[in-house]
Amino acid sequence: MAKVCDVCNKGKVFGNQVSHSVRHSKRTWAPNLRRVRAIVNGTPKRLNVCTRCLRSGRVERAL
Repeated sequence: MAKVCDVCNKGKVFGNQVSHSVRHSKRTWAPNLRRVRAIVNGTPKRLNVCTRCLRSGRVERAL
């Protein structure tokens, strides 16, 4: 499973973790994804959706 939102294509972000002593090490940030059933073209489908898309109402949930 790719760590990518199926709605907004938000994915992993790369950068540096900076410690208190200003040492740098590489790290990644992953989006907060949830596997939900959503209505796509009138039929329910399982999608990986980030919590921001869920919260903003971009996804119509299938219950």
